Amino acid sequence: MKKRVNGASAEKRRKASRPDRIFDVTNTVIMVIVFLIIVYPLYFVVIASVSDPNLVNSGKVILLPKGFNLDAYIHILTNKNILTGFANSVLYTLVWTVLAVAITVPAGYALSRKDLPCRKFCTLFFVFVMYFQGGLIPTYLVVKDLKLLDSMWAIILPTCLSVYNLIVCRTFFEGTLSEELLDAARVDGANNLKFFFKIALPLSKALVAIMVLFYAIQQWNSYFDAMIYLNSKELFPLQLVLKDILIQAQMNSSGAFGDAESVAAMQRIAELVKYSSIVVASLPMLILYPFVQKYFVKGIMIGSVKG
Repeated sequence: MKKRVNGASAEKRRKASRPDRIFDVTNTVIMVIVFLIIVYPLYFVVIASVSDPNLVNSGKVILLPKGFNLDAYIHILTNKNILTGFANSVLYTLVWTVLAVAITVPAGYALSRKDLPCRKFCTLFFVFVMYFQGGLIPTYLVVKDLKLLDSMWAIILPTCLSVYNLIVCRTFFEGTLSEELLDAARVDGANNLKFFFKIALPLSKALVAIMVLFYAIQQWNSYFDAMIYLNSKELFPLQLVLKDILIQAQMNSSGAFGDAESVAAMQRIAELVKYSSIVVASLPMLILYPFVQKYFVKGIMIGSVKG
C-alpha cells in the first residue's frame, strides 16, 4: 500500500512539469487580476458611500473609508417613500418572477418536444418577435387599451416572457431529457402533464433556479416601464423612488441658496446619495445571488452539452 501511494505521488510530480506549473501560476495571477477588477468597483462604491465626499473627489479614498458618516443613508432611509418603494419592488419582483417562470419553463419544455405540432414555426415566431418588436408607442397603446395604466399589471404582464430565457429552457430540456426516458414513462402510463411535473421538473431544479435569478434581477433593476406606465407615487418601485431622490438631491445642491456652509452640506449629501443609492438598490440581489450561485454554471451549461 505504501509503495502504491509513493508511486502515485511520484507520478503526480512527474505530471506537474515546469510548463504546467508556469501555466498554473500565470492562470492564477490572471484570475486574481480579473477578480480585483470586478470586485474593487463594488467595494469602492460601498466605502465611498460612508466617506467624506470631498476626500472621495480628491482621490484620497482608495482602500478604507475616510471621514466616516452615514448622512446619505439617513437621508435615504428617512424618506417615507423608500419603504413604500421597497415593498412595491418586492411585490412586483415576486409576482413577475413567479409568473414568468411559470410561463417560460413549460413553454421551453413544449418547444423541446419533437412531437409538438408546428414546433419549428413556433420557435421561428418567438425568435422573430425577439428581434423585431412593435416599439414603445404601440406597446403603450396596447397597455392603455387593456386598462392597465397606473396599475401593478402594467409592469408585470407586458414583459413576463423573455425569448432568450425561453431558448435557454428549450436547449436545457433537449440536452437533459432523452427520448428513452419519455418512452419509459409512457410505458408506465404517464401522460404529458405527469411526465413534465413528475420527471422533467424535478430534473430541472438548476434551470428553475437560474430562471428565478435572471427574472428577479431583471425586474428588480427595472424602472423604465414604471416611469412610462405609472402615475401614482404610491405604486413606484424602489428604483424609481431612488431615481427621484437622486435627482432631487442634485437639484437642491445646484440651486441651493444661503450661507456657504449650508450649500456645501447639500452638495456633500448629493454626492453621497449617488453611492448610497447604488448600495441600497443592489443589496437585495447581492443577498439572493449566493443562494442560487451553485446552480448557475450547471443550469446554463448542462443544456449545451449532449452525450
